[in-house]
Amino acid sequence: MASQGTAPPARAGIVRIVAASLVGTTIEWYDFFLYGSAAALVFNSLFFPSSDPLVGTLLSFLTYAVGFAARPLGGVVFGHYGDRMGRKKLLVISLLMMGGATFAMGLLPTHATIGVGAPVLLTVLRLVQGFALGGEWGGAVLLVSEHGGDKNRGFWASWPQAGAPGGNLLATGVLALLAAVQSEEAFLAWGWRVPFLLSGVLVMIGLWIRISVTESPVFLEAQRKAEAAAAAGAQEKPPVVDVFRKSRREVLTAIGTRFGENISYYVLTAFVLVYVTVHLDLPKSDALNAVLIGSAFHFVTIPLWGALSDRIGRRPVTLIGALGMAGWAFAFFALVDSRSFPVIALAVTVGLLFHGAMYGPQAAFISELFDTKVRYSGASMGSQLASIIGGALAPIIAVELLKDYESALPVALYTSAAVVTAITVHFARETRGRDLATDETAEPAPRPAPEHKGSVPLGG
Repeated sequence: MASQGTAPPARAGIVRIVAASLVGTTIEWYDFFLYGSAAALVFNSLFFPSSDPLVGTLLSFLTYAVGFAARPLGGVVFGHYGDRMGRKKLLVISLLMMGGATFAMGLLPTHATIGVGAPVLLTVLRLVQGFALGGEWGGAVLLVSEHGGDKNRGFWASWPQAGAPGGNLLATGVLALLAAVQSEEAFLAWGWRVPFLLSGVLVMIGLWIRISVTESPVFLEAQRKAEAAAAAGAQEKPPVVDVFRKSRREVLTAIGTRFGENISYYVLTAFVLVYVTVHLDLPKSDALNAVLIGSAFHFVTIPLWGALSDRIGRRPVTLIGALGMAGWAFAFFALVDSRSFPVIALAVTVGLLFHGAMYGPQAAFISELFDTKVRYSGASMGSQLASIIGGALAPIIAVELLKDYESALPVALYTSAAVVTAITVHFARETRGRDLATDETAEPAPRPAPEHKGSVPLGG
């Protein structure tokens, strides 16, 4: 009998799942992006004091990158247990780890107090953040994707994606507010700690909401089949082994899809803070408020891009964003160099709109690449490996290019790596409408040996 596809859920049920995933991802991304903003504006002087502001910023961004390095390990560990135990349990653990590490950062002594021990402790906590986020993304988008029906999956699954700009909006907004009401001295003395300590309250709210959701029905059915197979004596390989054995192409597709998207996002939201404040010598408020405005538009439009991908496909929408971003990279820096705040805000906003076209369909697209029993592992590994070669290095490479060439043109060329995402998606298969309950990469049953005329059966 032909598959009828994943049944569409009751609207109230999917809205509750989406709300829980969105709140959780917003809080986790708040923690993660708060570090990025602080690395650009605060940590360079408090934890990595240097006579050259760009050198201190570069060292600060190196610890920022450490968090990305831990994300694939988190993806493997959380993916393995998420494919065995369920999405919900692992999402609760990731939220607690992320919130605890961020809260502890707000209590850290600085370099002036304990010397080299301060950046060491900061780096350890950053590793915990990265490990936790490595398991968060895959679980959150899968919980929604597997609850949602085939027809509108792009729209529903894009809401956890909106947690990224939501978290960045929240983190940048808190920092911008503190920078506006405090003197520079007060902000560096204690004001920067407030957003980190606020994470403790946010995590409790997110935990209360996340515990209330139900496990994915697609996962529960796959788990039931796995238990029946185990009872019959079948032995299953660990999900990560199955991913590399059956889904290598899908992992590479996920990496390529996220590569250009990752680079452009961290140039638009993290490096721009350095470029505006250090290179152009403009106030911190100009940089923070430009990202704040852009993130607000980003948050609203990501679900719209996701909905469009349900109508015309994941690939066409992603191509719009990737090719648009590759071209906009050059206009972006030309506009920022105007030193006009409205123009800088426009440059960031348009850049994030193009990014949203890549990011909105991504949750559904990557989820649809993998089978249920390896989906958490495959989606997490592909996504987080891309975060190392893309997002982790983006601010560092951009700062180094600016330091060496004292020009934004090399950074614009680097940002146009969004074309890698365009090439990857161009050669990928369209996944819109896939039934997530059906395995597409399962090994075919062995074919019987052909019979030849005149052959005599053995033993006959």
